[in-house]
Amino acid sequence: MNWQDYIVVDPGICHGKACVKGTRIMVSVILDNLAAGLSPDEILRSYPSLSREAVHAALAYAADLARERVVALPA
Repeated sequence: MNWQDYIVVDPGICHGKACVKGTRIMVSVILDNLAAGLSPDEILRSYPSLSREAVHAALAYAADLARERVVALPA
């Protein structure tokens, strides 16, 4: 999975937030829905312009971001 095939950042779309290519659906919306316990199928029903691959690309994008930055956890 190459998330770059599905995720774009364009300053003219959604204030430069990462979105699914060809939509105004932000990656954060997909991740928020997954974090809230929705299944990919439920997300796809809510956002019919998404593909299953786009949902997986959002996860891959988030995984790449998580590798790039150290987040301090409370002791």
